Formats: sequence, structure tokens, C-alpha cells
Amino acid sequence: MATSYQDAWMSMRTKSVNQIVETKELAPSIKMFKVKAPEIAKKYRAGQFVILRVNDKGERIPLTIADTNPTNGTITLISQEVGKTTTLLGQLRKGDNLQDLVGPLGKPSEIENFGQVVVIGGGAETAVAYPEAKALKNAGNRLIFILGARNKDLLILEDELKSISDELHITTDDGSKGHHGFVTDVLRQLMETKVKIDRVVAFGPPIMMKAVANLTRPNRIKTVVSLNPIMIDGTGMCGACRVSVGGQTKFACVDGPSFDGHEVDFDLLMTRLRMYLDQEKISMQQMTKNTAN
Repeated sequence: MATSYQDAWMSMRTKSVNQIVETKELAPSIKMFKVKAPEIAKKYRAGQFVILRVNDKGERIPLTIADTNPTNGTITLISQEVGKTTTLLGQLRKGDNLQDLVGPLGKPSEIENFGQVVVIGGGAETAVAYPEAKALKNAGNRLIFILGARNKDLLILEDELKSISDELHITTDDGSKGHHGFVTDVLRQLMETKVKIDRVVAFGPPIMMKAVANLTRPNRIKTVVSLNPIMIDGTGMCGACRVSVGGQTKFACVDGPSFDGHEVDFDLLMTRLRMYLDQEKISMQQMTKNTAN
């Protein structure tokens, strides 16, 4: 990926190709952005991501590419406002420009006709699940999608998923739509009814992906998860995105982001994700204070 990273970095720096051409609120605090990025749109494959900066003093954050349109040279990004940078990103409008945008990064997902595949998307991570599901469907798989969120207002991409899924199951933690419970409840029901499942692919909070992997492990169902560790440069040099897979250290930005869910040390991943929570809270408080003044 080194050469494509360097080429993309040089080509993505001009303001004209980093321009936001469309924005849309998908759910409270979850926003969609279509961004002019012709080279990324042309080279992208399912599972890859970009790293962006909102302004010249901002941090770098990774976002998975939710969709592309190579014809008009745009990529679609979906972000949930959970910290300072994603909040600043959410304030951008059509016509605004991202400071930097580089990609596509990461290893493309393994896409082939496996048979019957269950794809699981939880919360805002459904944006990561959608392109994978679409690619798997286009490869000839029978697609069962399990879409979950805390409540019905936080469900995203439902219509898009209906259009590509052979079966679409919806779950909400509070029972406001679909099954009252978790995505793992539906997966368990499918397994208990002896539905043949050739592969499971899960995208969501680490605790959810861990639960999915624990459920499929006894049945030896191949389970792939997409990891979202802290990431800085996207080239494997900084080491911030290291994860433990099968007892070995891997870098999510270059070795992933997709890994065998049965081999991931989710407890270590969740510990590392909590490392800077205090600093993130301080950063948000300072931004809120500066905005108020």
C-alpha cells in the first residue's frame, strides 16, 4: 500500500477534490457526506477506508468508505458525532472542503461467492457493513443482513439494505422497531433453526463483535470482524492501531481492518480504545467553551 498511499496523498491535497458536494443527516448525530475524490473513487475496493483532517490543526481520523461513484468522482463517508473531530466534521456543509483526505487505505475485504452469508451491522457501523454486504451480494452470495441499533431513530441505511438483502432482520435494544433485543438474538435463532451459514461478517462496537464471535465459534462458522482501533497515519509506521490476533501483533491499517473474529483479543482492543477517554472529554469541553465565548 505504500506507493498507492503516497500517490493518493499527493493527489488528494488540492482543495477542489476534497470538496463536500452533498450532506445529509441519517439519524441524530449521524451524518452522510459525499466528497469529491476521483482517484479514491476509482481505486476503492470494499473494506477500505480513508484518513482525513477537518482543518490544519485537527487530528487525523479514519472513516470507512460507505460507497463510491467513479463516474462523478465522489465517495460517501458516514460519521457519528462522538468527539471533537467528528463534531467539527458534522458542522461542515455542502461546498466546504476537508483539509486533507488520503486513501484508499487498508486491505480490501475477501469477496467471493461463499454461499449464504450473514452480515451484521450495529449502530453507525452499519455504514461499514453496507459496502461489504453489497459486494458480497454482487459476488453471488445469498445475503442475510441483521441491522441493529439502540432504538429505531438510530437505524440507518435501511432502504439501501432492503434493496440488496435476501432477508433483512431489524433489532432494537428498546424494542421500538423489529426484534426487541440484540443482533446476536437473531443470529442465534438462525443457527438454532439449522439455517446453513457459510460465513458471518460483523461490524459494530467491539463488545458486539466479541459476542458474535463467541456465538459462532462452537459451530466453527467462519466469522470476520472489522476492527476500529485508534489510528493515526494509516501506514503502519506509528503503531497506534496495533491489535492482537491469534497471539500475534497486527496493525489494523495495513494488515486489516478485517480479521478472523475467533482470533481477535477483544478485551485488549477495548482497553486500548479507552486509553484517551479523559483527554477526549477535556478536548470536547474546551471546544464547547470556546464556541460559547
